[in-house]
Amino acid sequence: MTDLLLDVDDLEVEYPGKGFRAKPFQALKGVSIDIKPGETVGLVGESGSGKTTLGRAVLGLAPVTGGKVRYRDRDISHLHRSERRDLSSEIQVVFQDPYSSLNPSLTIEQILIEPLTARGVSSAESKKRVGDLLDYVRLPGDARSRLPREFSGGQRQRIAIARALALDPNLIVCDEPVSALDLSTQARVLDLFIEIQERTGVAYLFISHDLAVVRHISHRVAVMYRGEIVETGAGDQVTARPQHPYTQRLFMAAPVPDPDRQEIRRVERRRLIDEQRAAAAAGTEADAA
Repeated sequence: MTDLLLDVDDLEVEYPGKGFRAKPFQALKGVSIDIKPGETVGLVGESGSGKTTLGRAVLGLAPVTGGKVRYRDRDISHLHRSERRDLSSEIQVVFQDPYSSLNPSLTIEQILIEPLTARGVSSAESKKRVGDLLDYVRLPGDARSRLPREFSGGQRQRIAIARALALDPNLIVCDEPVSALDLSTQARVLDLFIEIQERTGVAYLFISHDLAVVRHISHRVAVMYRGEIVETGAGDQVTARPQHPYTQRLFMAAPVPDPDRQEIRRVERRRLIDEQRAAAAAGTEADAA
């Protein structure tokens, strides 16, 4: 037995190619990452880097073609649907879009009671649990009788978080949970994630394209580029003093309020991009030779 909650070892995910005789697309190439109980691991990278695919593989929504995903020393890489359903009480997810992740025809109480009913929780206990969940995410008690359309984006994301917490999970996969929100709402929702973790001990795999976001919430950070993890380490170190050129590019792409510093960052980012392109071209020429 290990003290790890989640252990992803040499994971590969491959999708069929599009079109006749097209080669398969390898979305993940030997990715390894782990999460301890009560820990937040931030997974950062640009669109197409493979970070969301890794989250989907943990949730059983992406085809694992190599390596393993272990949860508490149990291999969950290829679970049957019923086994995956049983595991949902321990591993939950908060998706990116708070507008589409909630059923618009159900009240908030119905949305939050749904996973509890599926687990056989009594009606009286479920209604009590709904009140506790609304308190957790700082929503008023009368929210239970309202529909999702009556809430702002930040409030809807709080409802999605409450739904993920309904079954007292040990791990929540957070897939860009604040990217659709404005900056002030982002900060409030991130603080809510931290507060909930301190109260419940839940662990997060926190997926984002924004270094500033993962710096705010993560104990450790892993950086993904083209299906591989290129840098990992303590959150403060990776997000403030990155070592890999790709992470440095992400760092330089983050906006700052000072126009002069912003221009310096733009110049430095362009320099890093040019250097990486030159190195890639040199490598291609060497292979051809």
